[in-house]
Amino acid sequence: MIPRDIRHNLTEALNSMPVVALLGARQVGKTTLALQIAEQRINKKTSYLDLELDTDLNKLSDPESYLRRFENQLVIIDEVQRKPDLFRILRGLVDIRKRAGEKVGQFLLLGSASRDLLQQSSETLAGRIRYLELSPFTAAEVYKAELLSFNPEKLWFRGGFPDSYLAETENASWEWRNDFISSYVERDIPLMGPGISSARMKKFWTMLAHYHGQQVVLSDLGKSLEVSHTTIRSYLDILTDFYMVRQIQPWSGNTKKRLVKSPKIYLRDTGLLHKLLNISDFDSLLGNPIIGASWEGFVAENIIVNLSNKWQYSYYRTTTQTEIDLVLEGPDKQVWAIEIKRSSAPNLKKGFYTACEDIGATQKFVIYSGTVRFPIGQNIEAVSLIEFLKLLEEKDEHPDPK
Repeated sequence: MIPRDIRHNLTEALNSMPVVALLGARQVGKTTLALQIAEQRINKKTSYLDLELDTDLNKLSDPESYLRRFENQLVIIDEVQRKPDLFRILRGLVDIRKRAGEKVGQFLLLGSASRDLLQQSSETLAGRIRYLELSPFTAAEVYKAELLSFNPEKLWFRGGFPDSYLAETENASWEWRNDFISSYVERDIPLMGPGISSARMKKFWTMLAHYHGQQVVLSDLGKSLEVSHTTIRSYLDILTDFYMVRQIQPWSGNTKKRLVKSPKIYLRDTGLLHKLLNISDFDSLLGNPIIGASWEGFVAENIIVNLSNKWQYSYYRTTTQTEIDLVLEGPDKQVWAIEIKRSSAPNLKKGFYTACEDIGATQKFVIYSGTVRFPIGQNIEAVSLIEFLKLLEEKDEHPDPK
């Protein structure tokens, strides 16, 4: 198994907060990671509940009585979105245990729905909970594990879900992704979302795949599915809440230019994107018009999931199509403009230079598919994805002195 970068943050959170919520899509390895961390906590016993199991769910029919039995233990509660009313009870239990001298590491909650969908937790556990997100494998994690054997094209094509990326054959990876999508639309989404047929949700998800890297016109999708644009918005929010879709908001700084105001949509895992578009092998991807947008989404997602909370991200586009694929605003008033190109010899359009002036970019990068770092001109550097992620890490560890 590939070591997860979040291990340190999770351990640190358990040592400093009474409740930690580890959120992320199904099958990204939350349970495996949580149990590994628990095994390392030598001085504290651990109890584990999986709310997917009726037997464990029934144990929480009277959650206060049941959970009070586990003082001085770390209680891991898996698929916590199955019982959202639990958070109100946890607040009281946390305070009771805190008064008894147990201040940290009381509950580890694992969930396959976003923080927004688990809204009650933010209301009832404010100041007592820390949220962490576990994504599928990232390029940085796989690179650290494989080094010289690292093949970014494999991760890009298969996606980062462990069972897909680590499958023994391409066909096994393909079949896993097919089963995963079916399970989501037939079981997981109906469990938490409003009434929507699995056939309609899969059709919507597939339609979104064709909009990957673009602004979605909700009314157009609504016409295709014969529903209102507000219903389409709810479908989009459902897939976002379940970590399937990333909505990148437009840049909101000061400018006299007229900006595009709609979010840009990406499917977060390119392996699922390729499955939904029926791109079954890498050669087919190379000849498909989606290749540029697919690579852009792969790079953007890997950057975003590796950003610390010191950074904000957006994209920039004017109504005259002057644009920047990704804008990062970070410490020391840094504004990084990022263009993403699949080409091994990237060329930039005039609009990128203009856009960099509009936002006051302090650094400018082109992230491309090659491995050599070189200047392009006008203070722009071409770098690989791995090289760029290292630059981000260095920036967080050694910010410029004020």
